[in-house]
Amino acid sequence: MIRNCVAVLCCPGLLAGFVRADDEQEKAPEQFRVRFETSAGDFVVEVHGKWAPIGADRFHELIKKEFYKDGRFFRVVPNFVVQFGINGDPEIQKKWRDNTIKDEPAVASNLRGYITYAKSNTPNSRTAQLFINLKDNQTLDPLGFSPFGRVVDGMDVVDKITAEYGERPNQGRIQLEGNAYLEKSFPNLDYIKSATIVKGEDESEPSAE
Repeated sequence: MIRNCVAVLCCPGLLAGFVRADDEQEKAPEQFRVRFETSAGDFVVEVHGKWAPIGADRFHELIKKEFYKDGRFFRVVPNFVVQFGINGDPEIQKKWRDNTIKDEPAVASNLRGYITYAKSNTPNSRTAQLFINLKDNQTLDPLGFSPFGRVVDGMDVVDKITAEYGERPNQGRIQLEGNAYLEKSFPNLDYIKSATIVKGEDESEPSAE
């Protein structure tokens, strides 16, 4: 069902009218790669700024700030999506929860392995939550879900991320309680150990403080 594609954001009403100015955001390289080291194994995402430049810039910023480190894959719907992007520290998450960016048209399609921001039904409600398509989901394209990259290595790892808890983790509680809630109630969730910009085949760029 189409409703499965929408992230349930905490207090979605707070999002109305709050859109970060694009010029406040550091511009990302036109193309770059990020290696995710996770409890399920490693995978690499290749970002294409031409597909969704605002989304690519935000992703680059979040990676540099190590936002995704220790984050859980809190929503896994087999044959649909793997979703993540709520920081495990509620104080850090609070700074980003309503820090929205503008919508962009879907230049690329939501094919298997493509990565996209989750959003609510409110326009311009993208923040930091992401999902990776586990199958071709082109029906999401006209709904404001704009892919900005794709998994180029390790899609078999993405497929192995545990779906034990499905959609049971409550996103509102994750926002407020962070990893403490998830570790207690959903201890087997897979998680991100690190997410690092890849400069070359074997060289990674350190994240900024």
